[in-house]
Amino acid sequence: MLKPRHRSVALGALSLGLTGALLAGCASSSDAGGGSTDTATITQEQIDEAMSTPTTIDFWSWVPDIQNEIDLFEAKYPEITVNLSNQGGATAQYQKLRTVIESGDVPDVAQIEYSFLPSFTLTGSVLDLTPYGAADLADQFVPSTWSQVATNGGVWGLPQDAGPTGQLYRTDLFAQAGIEPPATWEEYPAAAKAFKDATGSYITDLPGNSFSPILALLWQAGARPFGFDGDKTVTIDFDSDEVQQVIGFWNDLIQQDLVATEPQLDDNWYQSMSNGSYASWLAAAWGPVFLQGTAENTSGLWQATELPQWEGAEPASGNQGGSAVTVLADSDAKIAAAEFVKFLNTDPESTLKFATEQFIFPATVATQEAPEFRDQELPFYGGQKVNSLFVDINATVAEDWQWLPFNDFASSSFKETLGAAITQKTDLFAALDEWHAQLVEYAEQQGFTVE
Repeated sequence: MLKPRHRSVALGALSLGLTGALLAGCASSSDAGGGSTDTATITQEQIDEAMSTPTTIDFWSWVPDIQNEIDLFEAKYPEITVNLSNQGGATAQYQKLRTVIESGDVPDVAQIEYSFLPSFTLTGSVLDLTPYGAADLADQFVPSTWSQVATNGGVWGLPQDAGPTGQLYRTDLFAQAGIEPPATWEEYPAAAKAFKDATGSYITDLPGNSFSPILALLWQAGARPFGFDGDKTVTIDFDSDEVQQVIGFWNDLIQQDLVATEPQLDDNWYQSMSNGSYASWLAAAWGPVFLQGTAENTSGLWQATELPQWEGAEPASGNQGGSAVTVLADSDAKIAAAEFVKFLNTDPESTLKFATEQFIFPATVATQEAPEFRDQELPFYGGQKVNSLFVDINATVAEDWQWLPFNDFASSSFKETLGAAITQKTDLFAALDEWHAQLVEYAEQQGFTVE
């Protein structure tokens, strides 16, 4: 078992791989798109002036074909031009974004995953959109995504997509084994053993190369391993009953060789999903479309269902992935940029296009409920309305999950410790202990108080 740890230190210089120059993002500056950048509410007159003034917005995003939504915006606001730049994916974009923030030569708008957003709010690098009317949009978004952007008294972007976690499974393989997908985690070990005994394959794969799957399972179980007050204090809690329960559950399955532990989303994983080496995938809502593109030969053999549940608990799930669209604090066109962010993520045509043409699982309630999205029947899943299932799952994702403001380090440290133990099938508790120690040490080195 893990020993309790309660350490605290005074806040020193925040390095986080980011320099103090980032803090300049908190300061006000003029807005070429119209109006000032103080905390006063932006008026409709200011918005009208900004949107009728020729302005260019620089936008960084990795979303495929997002130019389609940009075209809709530019058609509505012909005086505003949006220059799109793909910096090579999320990780590459964050590295470049931090570099340009130091110089002040920032894009106006940038896509940032929820898990990385606190590292940018901490340094004042993204704009609080509350004065620009963003808080009034809260009811348009699913609560578990809204809570990822509305923190510590500010609204730091608008949600674009979500990743509630369900289960995709091979109907033919479960039938071959003579079992049904287990509805509870209590039933899962026996099902995993029965499946392996009957087929020689694994009921699922728990990867160690990404912490999103295991964190989603912790989220589902009610564990809250991370916390951040937005300022000087972080919480790192791996000793809770919920964390211990989830880690112990998967530790037992791994030690009994009842689940695979291969890295996900690489060539070997794609082949394993196609050839029946894994009978199910604990997948986010973006998984169904992804899978049908990588395992085309298995079309019609898959179905989707909820995650197994902890007996006696309310139905629950956790999230994997999702991102917000933010305005950079040093943008010189803040009003136009904020209006672009609002249009991109609330305009019905824009959000429905994301959901039905680019297959991004939407964060807006209206788009989730739109018949064009919810009632789609997917031939790969035997005509099942998979989107409808994941919309229902999304409603069970709790909204009180938090991330550490140094997610880059948390992710890389996971791969060296708990992730490595998963892959190598060694003791997960010892690795969890080491991950905790590394996170605490790093946090203290950066000057945080650790609770």
